[in-house]
Amino acid sequence: MRVPLVAGNWKLNKTAAEARELIAEMLPGLQAVENVDSLVCPPYLAIPAAAELLDGTKVALGAQNIYWETEGAFTAEVSPKMAAEFCQFVIIGHSERRAYFGETDQTVNRRVKAALEFDLIPVVCVGETLEENEAGKTSEVVMRQMRDGLAGVAIGSADQLVIAYEPVWAIGTGKAAYPDDASRVIGKSIRPVLAELFGEEISQGVRVLYGGSVKPENAADFFNEEEVDGALVGGASLKAADFVAITEAAG
Repeated sequence: MRVPLVAGNWKLNKTAAEARELIAEMLPGLQAVENVDSLVCPPYLAIPAAAELLDGTKVALGAQNIYWETEGAFTAEVSPKMAAEFCQFVIIGHSERRAYFGETDQTVNRRVKAALEFDLIPVVCVGETLEENEAGKTSEVVMRQMRDGLAGVAIGSADQLVIAYEPVWAIGTGKAAYPDDASRVIGKSIRPVLAELFGEEISQGVRVLYGGSVKPENAADFFNEEEVDGALVGGASLKAADFVAITEAAG
């Protein structure tokens, strides 16, 4: 039985002081939700402040990215060792990283391996563009991203990995995929590659989230789909009431 996970990707929002305020506002509601795991991913400079408030709670903390080297002359990068001092999770391969910062399936692969080396749980993002979707290439693109991004990755249990299916055309646009379409992509394209790489048991245990304009109004529709194990939430995770409501909908 996969426990739902609702993750908030704060992107380039919130100072350390603002992060404290937001977490303090949402924490009581998140703590009260049973049988759902919750995760917040603030920007790097807010992570230590968030870690203080979340210590001893049921809410996990994640980074939004890491570099694959442990240390060295890599100006402005953050290593998995640094992130692991505070975080339990890390988002890897978000479409914005791919689109704006040149990340590829190959660099995703290196980051995933680095994360696992330091016991960080990677939340690996996959998803097609609108052009690819309209050309009927969704399955081809997602399966390629899965195979290349996870090539040579070794995990011993399903709880070491999370996948987020985020159709690029639905991120920040207000346009969400249809819940049954998202479930079909997960069931027909994502889990088969997980089975191919890690075996059927792990494939059925890995949590696969949906991301892309998830809001309190549509969250339950996605969570009612058998293959959708939670959500990677963007804009709505910056509003305490909305993020708590989405998490409650997963319960």
